[in-house]
Formats: sequence, C-alpha cells, structure tokens
Amino acid sequence: MKKTIKPEQFDFFAFLSRMRYISRWGLMRNTVPENIQEHSLDVAVIAHALAMIRNTYFCGSLDPSRAAMYGIFHDASEIFTGDMPTPVKHFNPNFKRSFHQLEDKARRKLLAMLPPELAKEYEPLFFFEDQEEYVQLVKAADKIAALTKCIEEGKSGNHEFRRAEAEHFEQLSASRQPEVIYFLEKLLPGYRLSLDELNLG
Repeated sequence: MKKTIKPEQFDFFAFLSRMRYISRWGLMRNTVPENIQEHSLDVAVIAHALAMIRNTYFCGSLDPSRAAMYGIFHDASEIFTGDMPTPVKHFNPNFKRSFHQLEDKARRKLLAMLPPELAKEYEPLFFFEDQEEYVQLVKAADKIAALTKCIEEGKSGNHEFRRAEAEHFEQLSASRQPEVIYFLEKLLPGYRLSLDELNLG
C-alpha cells in the first residue's frame, strides 16, 4: 500500500489574520470597538510618519519602512496572550517581567509556524529590542495611536476615555523626541475635527 506523504503546512499567516479577533481596551466601554489588527496598522502608519519627520526636519537617518514593519508586528504576541490592560501589566515588577517573558515565548511560537528560512528573515521584525531608536519610535507611535483612539471616543460623547486621553497627552508632551512634539503640534489637531471641519480643499 502506497504511503501518502502529507504536505508541509505553515500556519503563521493564518494565525496573524486572527489579530482581528483580539479586542483592545477590555476594561473600557467602547463606542467603536478596536482590535489589535486595526491598532497595529495605526501604529505602523504613525511610526512611519515619525521616522519621516525625524529625517526631514531633525537630521535623522531612520528607515521609515523598517519603522512601519516594526509597528505592524509589535503586538503580534497578543494573538496568544490577549491585550493585557497596562495597569495590570505593570501591577508589579515581577509580573511585568514574567509577562515580557510570556510575550517572547509567544513570538517564538509564531515564528516556529514558518519554514526555518523564512523564520530567520522575520525574526528581526519580532525582536528589535537592541534597536533603541526604533524601540522608542514604536513606543511613541503606540501611545499616539492610543491617544487618537481616546480622542475619537470623546468625539462620540464617550467620557470613559477622558482620563486616558489626558494621561497619554501629558506623557507624549514630555517626550524628548522632536518628531513626537512635531506630530502633537501639527498633525494631532486634525483628529479632533469633524469631517466637515477637515480641510478638504
């Protein structure tokens, strides 16, 4: 009897597509629910913009495309861990350290769902902690994306995000990254406008 050889199967992208099922802001009442797939796109777009601003106005030499790719994958581990609210994640140093270890294991688990050759290519997009400039850029983009979510909820009449908006804005305003301050001053105000108020020319 001829033995059937099962073709190799790699589930990396099938799992990534499930980012759309992981909700953010689990402790908050949302007018418009947000998932980590949507959030990751926002972070990627903003990280790309911050790198462009740094290079254009502040003599930077970052790769905007690289910044965007880091933004796309920065929360991929949450496919397994879920979105942990920040106050819970930072409950105490031991828990925070353990959670980071869990995130690392989740990233490794995802990479193991690729052929070894591709996993080697994707690994730098999941583990870029040694790229300090990009780490800080993506963290800022992550916080700006959260701030814009708070603004959108406020515009919808939902006051649940009022304190989070104030805290995110205060933290970002204290940033030493000039591209972040530029974004807050020149690009963030548009998020507070209605469609009719936006400059459509």
